[in-house]
Amino acid sequence: MKKYILLLTVIFLNSFIIAQNEEEEKQGIEIFLIDAYCKPDTPHPFILSFYTDVPAKSKVILEKKYEFIVSKDFSEMHTIQIDITKLFFLDKQVQFIIQVEDTLGNKVTSETFDFDLPYEPVITGGSSLFTLCLFGGFVFLLPTPNYVIQNGNSHFSLTKEIPFLSFRSKSFRYPASYFAFEFTYIFNATDKKFFRTSYKRIFEIPVLEYISPGIGGYTNFSGNNGIAPEFTIGLFRVFDTFTIYSRYRYNFQPSGNKSHFHEINLGLYSGFFSIYL
Repeated sequence: MKKYILLLTVIFLNSFIIAQNEEEEKQGIEIFLIDAYCKPDTPHPFILSFYTDVPAKSKVILEKKYEFIVSKDFSEMHTIQIDITKLFFLDKQVQFIIQVEDTLGNKVTSETFDFDLPYEPVITGGSSLFTLCLFGGFVFLLPTPNYVIQNGNSHFSLTKEIPFLSFRSKSFRYPASYFAFEFTYIFNATDKKFFRTSYKRIFEIPVLEYISPGIGGYTNFSGNNGIAPEFTIGLFRVFDTFTIYSRYRYNFQPSGNKSHFHEINLGLYSGFFSIYL
């Protein structure tokens, strides 16, 4: 009888220890911020240091778009210096978050921290922040030219794409992919107005900026609805904020009720106003 009681006691204690370990594993990783400031010395390095209560890999994300690896290997102490002179900020106060991952694969995102720039944010060439916002807003809303071929006829059109949801990549230059809204107006065509929603996948390449296959849907809300596969080449950047691209798109209806048409577009990409995940 004593053997059974002893066996049950051992099983109970073992189960209690396992449950306690699992509960500890589920607990979040503690992040303790030590330093987060930008030196006034040129080239204005951002100094960040923090430690975690368990060994972890870590990265920092500035303003939801600039991502940097802090610790590639598992460590409790994390430090990094980042040259931010080529990064674009709208405000003098820069917000950032820290993301860590422990040896068990548990991931934790910190609260939002911030630091102050030792200078007023300006665009290359010395324009003021107000001028930058006006210029950026104007360029962002500006429609771009589009060449349409339909039923053997050529048409000029204007189109405007607005990315609204972007997914982060390891690079801070472009997202891994994004969703966008788009409006197209075709001159001298039977169906002139088209509204679109599309998904694009971005692959950064040398020499040029990127290539981007995509798929979307379109409608004129009058029965002309279809699917539009596309392929985009990012050509070059302007002010390190906008990217000039060229795009080919084929529009068709699976039902075949309306004629299909082709588009060749020279456009302007910016994910600045997009929500990043």
